[in-house]
Amino acid sequence: MCSIAGAAYARYRSNFSNRIQTNAENENVHATLPLLEVSDFPAIRRRGVEILQVNLGYKCNQSCLHCHVNAGPTRTEMMDAATVDTVIDYLKAGRVRTLDVTGGAPELNPLFRSLVERASTLGVHVIDRCNLTVIEEPGQEDLPAFLSRHGVEVTASLPCYTQELVDRQRGKGVYDASIRGILKLNALGYGKADSGLVLNLVYNPQGPVLPPAQHALEADYKRILGEAFGIAFNGLFTLANMPIARFGSTLISKGQFNSYMNLLRDSYSENNLDGVMCRTTLSVDWQGNVYDCDFNQMLELSAVIDGRSQTHLSSLIGRDLEGNAIVVKQHCFGCTAGQGSSCGGALAA
Repeated sequence: MCSIAGAAYARYRSNFSNRIQTNAENENVHATLPLLEVSDFPAIRRRGVEILQVNLGYKCNQSCLHCHVNAGPTRTEMMDAATVDTVIDYLKAGRVRTLDVTGGAPELNPLFRSLVERASTLGVHVIDRCNLTVIEEPGQEDLPAFLSRHGVEVTASLPCYTQELVDRQRGKGVYDASIRGILKLNALGYGKADSGLVLNLVYNPQGPVLPPAQHALEADYKRILGEAFGIAFNGLFTLANMPIARFGSTLISKGQFNSYMNLLRDSYSENNLDGVMCRTTLSVDWQGNVYDCDFNQMLELSAVIDGRSQTHLSSLIGRDLEGNAIVVKQHCFGCTAGQGSSCGGALAA
């Protein structure tokens, strides 16, 4: 269940709750990369690119403590039309059949809908990483209908099934708005059997602890949300919090960075290494620069291709990156700890 961390959560809740109410992207953020540079994480290589994950910008209507993007309402970085065109050109080359759109709140980029429409026309499967509350932003009221019309898979963040813990982590009123958002998606068929409209929810721990077992927590989510609201969804993804950006900075401030890193490293499972998302997912920032994963993007650790870093997506159109070395640092243990963690949830059953 969401409170599975028990005493560990209780130790951190008072510290976290005061910070979540602020526009945390304006705070002084401690740099975590210097603490992650020295690493004994195993060297790994790509199997190719199956998923293109595109960050449309860092603007968001929320400022969540666990956010590894430092997203928030005052961020101004947004992908422009020329870069969106480059994304479409890359997809037209035909090697990648899944477009994973993220942010910030990607829907706040005025080009979001155009990108979705153009990608769908190419027969590309689109995933929208939605925070649910964006549905109630001005001009977004018809967002669920737009997503359903184009068969977009929705991966939506709901870090717990209780109001207390969601509002504590994400801000007052977020839980109720999130529930309303899910119900609007459900009304269009999302999460319902045989509808073809996929809705997944995402769980993040409340503090520096590993996520509980995904399968058991998913059962709790479905039972509790179903009984309380009649909510349906397809699956639950449990994601570990990464010791970078806003969350990493908070760990440093609270003197918990080293202990959390030790937890991740001590929980390393070699069985997860083959399934880490960077083997098949390519991350693109709002300017079109390429990274091995979204976390490396936030650390400004560019992918190294043909001996060069800071590669732009335009130079990779039609290319197969199979066998390319992946840039790894100490934070990569976050994806291999315990049951593993990826944008698609746990790596181990």
